[in-house]
Order: sequence, then C-alpha cells, then structure tokens
Amino acid sequence: MRKKFLSLLFPSASARAVRQFAPVFACCSILGLFAGCATEPESHTLSAPPPPTPTRAMTTTTTTTTPVVTTTPAVVVGNTAYVTTSTPVVSTTVVTQAPPALQQEVVLAQPSPQHVWIPGFWTWRNNQYEWMAGHWELPPNSGSVWVAPRWEQQGNAYKFYEGYWN
Repeated sequence: MRKKFLSLLFPSASARAVRQFAPVFACCSILGLFAGCATEPESHTLSAPPPPTPTRAMTTTTTTTTPVVTTTPAVVVGNTAYVTTSTPVVSTTVVTQAPPALQQEVVLAQPSPQHVWIPGFWTWRNNQYEWMAGHWELPPNSGSVWVAPRWEQQGNAYKFYEGYWN
C-alpha cells in the first residue's frame, strides 16, 4: 500500500495512474450524462382555454364642448348694461349597443309648485348602461322648459343627447 502511495507522488507514477483511470472516468461521465437524461421530470404543457368570442362589439365615442360665454351690450333706459349668455356644455356619446327599455318609476310628491319632474333615463358610464333615476328639480328661470335626454339610432350605432333647460 505504501508503495502505491509513493508511486503516485512521483511524476512518472502519476502519469501512469492517470492513463490507467482515464477510461474509467470517461465511462462514468457518459453513464452520468445518460442517467441525468433518464431522470428528467415529465413535461406537462398547460394552457388556458381561448377567450370566448365577443357577443357584440362596443364602440364609445365621447366628445365634450365647453361653454362659450359672450358679453353683449344692452341699452336699458338711459343706462348701458351688459348681458352675459352662455351655451350649455354638450357631451355626445355613441354606442353600438341599443339602450334598454325605460324603467317604471314612482313619482314622489312635488316639493313645491315651482319644481319640475325630470324623468329617469339610461346613460353610458364605465362601458355599460346605467340608469339615472328621476327627480324633482327647480328650473333655472321661471319660463324654462326641460328638454329630456334621448338616444337616437344612427345606422348601427346609438347617439345620446343630454337633457337641458331651454
């Protein structure tokens, strides 16, 4: 045993040992490579099912115009006054899905003879129709008339016109 150990310490002996064990190292390496391939876990491919086809395409277009304030001089019996007029804010919504039928509402008691009932209507918010409940409201002027909001069909789309006081 001591003789073998001493022979490994000397260069000629170590070179001979490397030559003797080289085929053994090569065989073990090849066996280890093949053993690694054999122990590879099975592969499973999982995928989610495809999303359902959309039932109806929705396109929403909203444009808003800001009020235009104009000041015009007016003559009031020897006095010059300025009258300010403005156009209401107008928002246009176009949707490809028809609005639902109007809902039945219970009209509550009129708070005063000046109040006007504003009926409920469907509006478009967050990519869906939303019901806006009817309510009593005071007109801005004594002669004002409420023009109700409405949906109008234009081809395959529906355009919403907001209500306003006229």
